[in-house]
Amino acid sequence: MYLLFTKPEISTPSGLMARPVLTSYYKSSNFRNRAFNRYNVYTSPDETILCPDSKQSMYCQLLCGLVQREEVLRVGAVFASAFLRAIKFLEEYQKELCSNIRTGRLSDWITDPNCRNAVSSFLSKPNSELADLIEVECSGKSCEGIIKKLWPRTKYIEVIVTGSMAQYIPTLEFYSGGLPLVSTMYGSSECYLGINFKPLSNPSDVSYTLIPNMAYFEFLPVDKDNKKVIQAVQCNGATDHNGKQEEDGKEKDVEAVDLVDVKLGHYYELVVTTFTGKVFVMLTFFSPQNFYTEYFSIKCVTCFVLPIYLLYN
Repeated sequence: MYLLFTKPEISTPSGLMARPVLTSYYKSSNFRNRAFNRYNVYTSPDETILCPDSKQSMYCQLLCGLVQREEVLRVGAVFASAFLRAIKFLEEYQKELCSNIRTGRLSDWITDPNCRNAVSSFLSKPNSELADLIEVECSGKSCEGIIKKLWPRTKYIEVIVTGSMAQYIPTLEFYSGGLPLVSTMYGSSECYLGINFKPLSNPSDVSYTLIPNMAYFEFLPVDKDNKKVIQAVQCNGATDHNGKQEEDGKEKDVEAVDLVDVKLGHYYELVVTTFTGKVFVMLTFFSPQNFYTEYFSIKCVTCFVLPIYLLYN
């Protein structure tokens, strides 16, 4: 049960449509016409993911996930914050969800025709036994461990829990019932930044290996005492890659370096050049002392990174 959501599009003054990168992907033929993958089967029909009404989308996706609870092996969403919104939504609407399952009929306020048609195939008949079971699990004094109770075969929770999402780790652990939190990758609107080769590691120990063919990466040194860096790089424009760092009230030039010049035990911010132009992505990370020994066997030039915060996404 991996929950996916789209965001509204906006029209720019020039008439072009603007939308978040994930929304663009979900609406593309690459997603809608994707090949079947037995290891990545969603409980949510595409119609519920693409529903423009976020409330109806959330309700229908949770309903489909509850009906297929015995088939669910993982739960999650792209970001921890989105998954926690779903759990809070479940707490608020659990009685109505149980009523729909018990009667085999979708609530009348779900008006999106594509959602109704898609969900109707899962509510083909009443299932009072399942409704009673869910109602009992949700009627306790506390929702601690509710994820493991509602989806008993779940092996892990897949969400991004690094960077700004780290603040949600305690809440996820409260609801998880002891399930591991898996953060498989780290990305931004410009490109995927890295893959986690140790997905079962503790959230506080998560690290990512850069994918060098996704974009051209450069590294702007940052003082470990978090002294301010003033960027001089312009987006989508030809300019130098230098910044200025304040030291003792004075500014000094800071030059971005290539991957081969990254020094062990130093902090950097990431400068990303994409295929469409220059984008300044700010990601503070640390290059540990075991930089080469642990990842030497990977068949590409890689960099062991620990994200701390994402300033631009």
